[in-house]
Amino acid sequence: MSGENLLARTDEAQLYRDLSRSNLVTTWKWFAGAGILSLVLLWGIGVFVYMMMTGMGVTGLNRPVFWGILIVNFVFWIGLSHSGTLISAILRLTHATWRAPILRAAEAMTAFSLMVGGLFPLIHLGRNWRFYYTIPYPNERGLWPNMRSPLMWDAVAINTYLIGSLTFLYVGMIPDLALLRDKSEGWRRKLYSILSLGFRGTHAEWRRYHRASTLFAILIIPVAVSVHSIVSWDFAMAKVPGWHSTIFAPYFVVGAIFSGIAGVVLVMAVLRRVFRLERVLTPLHFDNLGKLLCMMSLIWGYFYFTEFLTVWYNRNPEEWEVFSSYGKSFLPVFLLMIMCNFVIPFPMLCMKKVRRSIPAISFASFLVVVGMYCERILIVTASLARRNDPFIWHNYFPTWVELSITAASFAMFGLLYMIFSKLFPIMAISDIKERLFHTTERAFGGASVEAIALVEEGEEEGSE
Repeated sequence: MSGENLLARTDEAQLYRDLSRSNLVTTWKWFAGAGILSLVLLWGIGVFVYMMMTGMGVTGLNRPVFWGILIVNFVFWIGLSHSGTLISAILRLTHATWRAPILRAAEAMTAFSLMVGGLFPLIHLGRNWRFYYTIPYPNERGLWPNMRSPLMWDAVAINTYLIGSLTFLYVGMIPDLALLRDKSEGWRRKLYSILSLGFRGTHAEWRRYHRASTLFAILIIPVAVSVHSIVSWDFAMAKVPGWHSTIFAPYFVVGAIFSGIAGVVLVMAVLRRVFRLERVLTPLHFDNLGKLLCMMSLIWGYFYFTEFLTVWYNRNPEEWEVFSSYGKSFLPVFLLMIMCNFVIPFPMLCMKKVRRSIPAISFASFLVVVGMYCERILIVTASLARRNDPFIWHNYFPTWVELSITAASFAMFGLLYMIFSKLFPIMAISDIKERLFHTTERAFGGASVEAIALVEEGEEEGSE
């Protein structure tokens, strides 16, 4: 019998215990993991303070490679954030029957990836204490930020996407927060009472909740597409060989969705193992995500082939020198990108046995994440290392300072996810209940369904 059928045989009380295990049980492993991640994060913060006090000379940046691994991290994290909210929004709008266990974890991945990625332009500023120049606000000095600056584009796009993603995540949690309010005690009950906004599960409230979820899902899709398009224009608007291309916006969006789906698969696999959610996250969910990942691998391969073909056919000396460097100084990174993004995962994901095997699809997703990181390295550093004049050509390699900050970013993402899973339900409990029991007609706050119906009838009569 499949895991989904087993779950359907479970009563609501047992279902709540299974899906709230991350909130109800705290073991020494959680404290150990959080402690290790906190130490790595603190080390990264200390290294950043050292870099800020000493100067950008402690990094591997040089002339002409003024953008290095810090900007690579920025593009990587913003790309990783895309498929979380994007997948959730698309699945909500299409009413996919298998969507419920994926929604919350994917939406949280988007929010935390944006929080991490949005820090890197500020880290890379140099004079970090002047970060406020990226914010378009009136001031007494009559100074306004340069609207033609990529920093300004990034600040506006990322903040818009972050606010929209956090709102989308919060609205989807309101019914679950009401459920936790009724089941918890002490400070947790006070916290959930405030955050649940008095949600009682009336028909009118459910109707407003579904309308709001649909509205946010419609609005967040164009915002997500526009954000990574703006990130791509940071490069495409510059007349740098390898960057100045009209294909960059869709190319970046496809790459973002590609790496984002792989990130969702890895997150779901970890949650399934850590919180013992085998009955909720079944092989069917990984199979469906694997199909999406397989399709995006094919699309990414097409885009990369198109970009390479146009440069090869045109044979512009400056453009061709950038691509020829892939077979010289950047050959290891180039081969790793091709192998991890297409050669290995695409044949694997074409097989149903691989897609339904959690270790196999997790391995393929990990390869995609590594491959997409390599692609961002080639985009950012290779074009700068082989700019127009051969006299200034110079290779780049990150120093321990940049690698420490990079490790701290991954630790920050993991720590945020651990804290979130401890305070809030990591699974969309109300959506899963609605899928299994085919109704949202259940009591909140100790009120019976009949009493709620009487209250609603009174409200309707009063409004008439």
